[in-house]
Amino acid sequence: MKTDLTKILAISGQSGLFLYISATRTGAVVEALADKKRSAVSATSKITSLADISIYTDDEEVKLQQVFLNMKEVLGEDNAPSAKSKPEELKALFEKALPDYDRDRFYVSHMKKVVEWYNALKNYASLDFVNPEEEAEETEAADQE
Repeated sequence: MKTDLTKILAISGQSGLFLYISATRTGAVVEALADKKRSAVSATSKITSLADISIYTDDEEVKLQQVFLNMKEVLGEDNAPSAKSKPEELKALFEKALPDYDRDRFYVSHMKKVVEWYNALKNYASLDFVNPEEEAEETEAADQE
């Protein structure tokens, strides 16, 4: 099954990634990817969809989905290094996966989050992503039939 990054959430103050289930009056119901436990999250929490995250490069910003695909190409079937790895090891990975990343604005702390998220998606979801453009085209085609 393809992973829709618009429904995969990072919630400030909570470790791991969450799948958006539904809205509530006061926030949202989410399910932890790792243990499948559902919980309610307040609308005042800082909730970010992975589809909305980009990484700075020297020329532009690259969507996180593309970074994950680049990492998958570099790593093959292996997991990314742990977030507890040495900074040099993380930098070496991003040198290969995103060679022109902006060294002044993409910090080791950001790299740690990205590798944690990559490993979580690899282990609990899928690195085969829903492509928003393809989905829009499929919806248009279905509407025309």
